Amino acid sequence: MTDTFRKEFTLAGQQYYYYDIAAYLSSIAVQIETLPYSIRVLLELTLRQSFKKPALRKYLTVFRAWDEHHSNDIPYKPERVILQDFTGVPALVDLAAMREEVQKRGGDPTVINPDVPVHLVIDHSVQVDMAGNEAALEYNIKQEFKRNQERYSFLKWAQASFENLTVIPPDTGIIHQVNLEYLSPVVRQSEAAKPLVFPDTLVGTDSHTTMINALGVLGWGVGGIEAEASMLGQESYFPMPEVVGVYLIGQLPATATATDLALTLTHLLRERKVVGKFVEFYGPGLKALPLANRATIANMAPEYGATCGYFPIDQRTIEYLRLTDRSEDQIKLVEKYAKINHLWYQENEDQNRHYSEMVELDLRTVTSSVAGPKRPQDLVELSKLPRNFKKYTQLSDCKVESAGQSFNLQPGSLGIAAITSCTNTSNPEILITAGLLAKNAVAAGLSVPAYVKTSFAPGSRVVAAYLQAADLQDALNQLGFNIVGYGCTTCIGNSGKLQPGVQEIVSQTNYPLAAIESGNRNFEGRVNPLIKDTYLASPPLVIAYALAGTLNIDLLHQPLGKNQQGQDVFLSDLWPSAAEISEVIHQYVKPRLFSKNYQNIFSQNAAWNALPITKSVTYPWNEKSTYLASPPLFHQRTANLVNLRVLAKLGDSITTDHISPAGFIGQTTPAGKYLQAQGVRIEDFNSYGSRRGNHEVMMRGTLANIRLQNQLTPKLQGGYTKSWLTGKKTTIYEAAMDYQRDGIGTIILAGKDYGMGSSRDWAAKGVELLGVRAVIAESFERIHRSNLVMMGVLPLQFLTGDTAEKLGLIGNETFKIVLNGKTANVSASSPEHQINFTAQVRFDAPIDAEYFKASGILPYVISEKMK
Repeated sequence: MTDTFRKEFTLAGQQYYYYDIAAYLSSIAVQIETLPYSIRVLLELTLRQSFKKPALRKYLTVFRAWDEHHSNDIPYKPERVILQDFTGVPALVDLAAMREEVQKRGGDPTVINPDVPVHLVIDHSVQVDMAGNEAALEYNIKQEFKRNQERYSFLKWAQASFENLTVIPPDTGIIHQVNLEYLSPVVRQSEAAKPLVFPDTLVGTDSHTTMINALGVLGWGVGGIEAEASMLGQESYFPMPEVVGVYLIGQLPATATATDLALTLTHLLRERKVVGKFVEFYGPGLKALPLANRATIANMAPEYGATCGYFPIDQRTIEYLRLTDRSEDQIKLVEKYAKINHLWYQENEDQNRHYSEMVELDLRTVTSSVAGPKRPQDLVELSKLPRNFKKYTQLSDCKVESAGQSFNLQPGSLGIAAITSCTNTSNPEILITAGLLAKNAVAAGLSVPAYVKTSFAPGSRVVAAYLQAADLQDALNQLGFNIVGYGCTTCIGNSGKLQPGVQEIVSQTNYPLAAIESGNRNFEGRVNPLIKDTYLASPPLVIAYALAGTLNIDLLHQPLGKNQQGQDVFLSDLWPSAAEISEVIHQYVKPRLFSKNYQNIFSQNAAWNALPITKSVTYPWNEKSTYLASPPLFHQRTANLVNLRVLAKLGDSITTDHISPAGFIGQTTPAGKYLQAQGVRIEDFNSYGSRRGNHEVMMRGTLANIRLQNQLTPKLQGGYTKSWLTGKKTTIYEAAMDYQRDGIGTIILAGKDYGMGSSRDWAAKGVELLGVRAVIAESFERIHRSNLVMMGVLPLQFLTGDTAEKLGLIGNETFKIVLNGKTANVSASSPEHQINFTAQVRFDAPIDAEYFKASGILPYVISEKMK
C-alpha cells in the first residue's frame, strides 16, 4: 500500500495532511455516505496506523461490508488514555511493579513507560463527611488529604518519573467534565512542519468515559488492565461492532430535562439489547440538543449497555468549543478537518446511511421520570413511584431524633438527596433549573427535613462560578445543598454517614430508607450500605423530593409542602419557565469562566502543590504501607485446569460492585480485620476505592459486598461461602486462602450478565489473587470479560440453553477443564453425579489466547518489552 490515501489541505496559510477515508472506500467500491460516523472514525484510525504497522492492513478489508463482518476483529489503538484516581492508582502501581520486575530480570526499567499521553484526574477520593453547611467544602477537602496523602504523594512521584503522564489535582472537577471542557481537542495534530491531522480517540478507566462521545470523540471505558495495554503500546482488538442508529425527531417539552431523556433512552435501549454495540444518534432532533444534553445521554451508555453513545461532529460541537473558550485556530481546524474528511454530520444523508438496526424516539414524548430502585434502566413515571413502596406496607414507622427534632420515618423516607456525578453536573441547563427551583422554594418558605442528608458536588469549578454569578447558590445553600466537594462523591459510594440520629437508628434496625441522586448508578449498596432503595433523577427533582422528605409521593399531583400562608405548594409552582432558564444561561454561562478556571487548574489546590516531588526509576515501596504495595502479578501458572473447586455459585446480574466493592470497609470484614492487624484505627479505614493500590486490602474485599448472594450459603448474604475442604461456612477470602495453601484452584459459576457495571479492574485482579482459574457464566459484560482474560482467568460461557441449574450443577463438584480451540470440555464430578458439558471459550480478540497463555497481560508485555 502506498501513500495514495494521504491528502493535503491548507488552513490559514498552514499546510496539513490527513488520511482520506473516502478515497480509501472508493478504492474498494464503497460509498462513504453509507457508513455510520463512528465506523468512519474506526476506519480512519485503522487506515492511518496501517501505514506505521503494515500488519494491521489486513483489517482494512473488514470495512468493505462492515455490517456483515461482526465476527471479524479490528484493532483499536487510541491516541490517549484518561484515568481517574480509584482506577488510575492501581494502574500506575502496576506500571511501577513492572519496572521493578524488569529490573529483577536484568532489563532497563524505563522500557515501562506510557507510549501515549495519559491524564489522571483525581476526583474519586473526596467523601461527604460533612454536608449541609458552609464549612463542608473545606472540611471534606482537609479530610481527603488526611486520608490520601500517601496515595497523592505516589501520584506526584508517578508524574515526575513516568513520561507522558499529567495529573489533574484533586478538588478541581470530575474526570469526564474536565475531559469534555478542557482535555479533548476533538481533532489532534502531530508536531511537524506539516502536521498530520486526525480525530481524537481514547479509552478511560471509568465506564462513563463515553461522555466524551458527545463531542464527536470516539472513546469508551475499559478496565485498568486494558488501559495499561493502551498505555504500553498494545492494540486492543474487538469484533467489528454492530451500530444501532437512534433517530431523534422533535424537541423536548419544557418540563422534561436532559436527565429525563437520558433515563428514557436507557430504558428504551436496554430493551433493544444494545449491549456491546455502538449506538449513534442522528436525525432532525439533533439540532434541538445542546452539547451538554448530548453529554448527559452519552454518559449513560454503560447503563443502556452500549460500548459508546456517539454524536457526530456538527454545529453544536463548534458552539460548545466556543462556549468553553477553546482557541479559534483549533475550532477552525476541527470544522475544516471534519468537513473535508466526511466526519461532519450531514442530515441530508440520513436515508443513505446504513445502520445494523434503527430505533426512533420522538423527543416530544419524554416526560419527567426517575429510575430505580436498583438499576438505572428501570424507568418509573413520577405518578407511579409510590407504588414501588407498597412492598413495605407491613412496616411501622421508625422514630428518629435529628438536629433536635423528632421525625417518624416511613418506607420511602429519604436518607440522602444528592446532586452528584458526572452525568448531570456538566449540564448548565439542568443545574440552573435546579438553582431556580431552589430559589422559588426558598421564596415560598419551604425547607428540607433535617433527617435528609443533602449535598451538592459540581463537576467543575466553572459550575460554582456561574451559579454564584447568577445568585442561585445561596438558595441552594439555604436548602442544604451546599457544595461539599468537586468529585464523584455520592454516586461512587463516598456519601459518608447519614444524618446524626438517623445513622444510629438505621444501623440498628436496618430500616428501609431511600436515596435520590442525580447520578448514573444505583446498584444495591452502592451509594450507602444503609440505603435500601436508590433512585436516579435530575438535579431539580432531587431538590423537589428532598423538600418532600420522601419518595413515597406523587410529585405531579401531591404538594411538596405549604407556604407561609399555609397553602399547598406543588412542583409546578416551583418549576421555572424555559424562557427564564434560557435567560440565565445566556447571561451568566460565559466562555471566560471556562478559560479562567482551566488556566489555573494546576495551581488551585494549595495542599496538592505543597506535597514534595520525588523522582526515581523505580518506586521506593514502603513495606508497612496499607495503601500501596507491589502486587504479585507476574507468576506463571500451570496450564492444567484440574481438581478445581467452586468458590462461589452466583445468579444473574452480578455486578462489579458485588465482585469488588468500593465504599466503606466494615470492621468485621476480612479487609477490616487485616487493617486492624496492621495497626490502622477503624476511623482511618478510608474506603476500598482509596486503598485500591494495596492488593492485600483489595483481595480481601473481592466478593465481599454485603448484598452478594452466594448460593452455596443461601441463608447468609454477603461475602460467604462453604469450604469444600472443611464442609463449614466461612468467608470467601478465608476459603480461597485455604484452597491456595492446598494447591487447589477454584472456579466461579454465574448466570447472565456477569460483571456488569463499572469498569473495575480489581473485580478481575481480585479473583485472580484469590486463586480463581475460570468463571463459567451464561453471559459476560464486555469490559469484565476482557479484564478476566488479561488477568489470566479463563472466561467460559454455557452453551445456549445450558445453565448451572439445568445441567444439575450443585457447586460441590470437582471440575476439570480441557481447552479445545473455541470450546472447552468440562467435567464436574461429585459423590452424587458426574456431569460433562461443553462450554464456549470467550477469547473474543486475537490476542486473548496469548494473554491467557502468558498468565496475563502484564507478564506478556514484560516479555515483549525485553525481547
